[in-house]
Amino acid sequence: ETPMDVDINNSETFLPTSQRSATSGASGMNKEEDMCAICMEPINNKLVLPKCKHEFCTPCIKKAMTYKPVCPVCQTVYGIQQGNQPEGTMSVDYIGDSLPGYENYGSIVIKYDMRGGIQTKEHPNPGMPYSGTRRTAFLPANEEGKEVLTLLQKAFNQKLIFTVGDSRVSGRSNVTTWNDIHHKTSMTGGPAMYGYPDPNYLKRVKQELKNKGIENN
Repeated sequence: ETPMDVDINNSETFLPTSQRSATSGASGMNKEEDMCAICMEPINNKLVLPKCKHEFCTPCIKKAMTYKPVCPVCQTVYGIQQGNQPEGTMSVDYIGDSLPGYENYGSIVIKYDMRGGIQTKEHPNPGMPYSGTRRTAFLPANEEGKEVLTLLQKAFNQKLIFTVGDSRVSGRSNVTTWNDIHHKTSMTGGPAMYGYPDPNYLKRVKQELKNKGIENN
């Protein structure tokens, strides 16, 4: 991930200090808990994060957000995360064949074509070449599968699906590899073969996407 600038003064993103009493009352925070988790000192010039309600010194959280736009306590994402995914394309097709566990639906076929190139300053070894990859993934063409597809497309546009690094499968370095958003690359075979049936997969991948700030508005 690359550092992001988050507008601490944006009233739509952060609650102002004046709302402290209502927030603190709702959370039941006592004096011992009223400490900044970043500097470990009593909170000064309090700022409340709107989603998770965690509270920090304004200067502390403002500095932390310039490195990574997440709550330091619970990792809730604020702002838009942008990854270091290399150049490539994502295409989508629909087929009539069904996936095990989703026999009443066709399937969504996602094809990624990621080109090789030279690593930039965002990658582990700037100036070194990296290899590309082609991957195919499958989703059921039901309502939840289409929802996941939309989220994956959003993640791809924010360069979060792939990264450059070491392959966990081959052990090779300087390759294009998945970036902790799991895909089903086989239609069958179950979890052991990265396929279906896997009744909890769609729920899991939505959580993985949410962890990177990708969710439905």
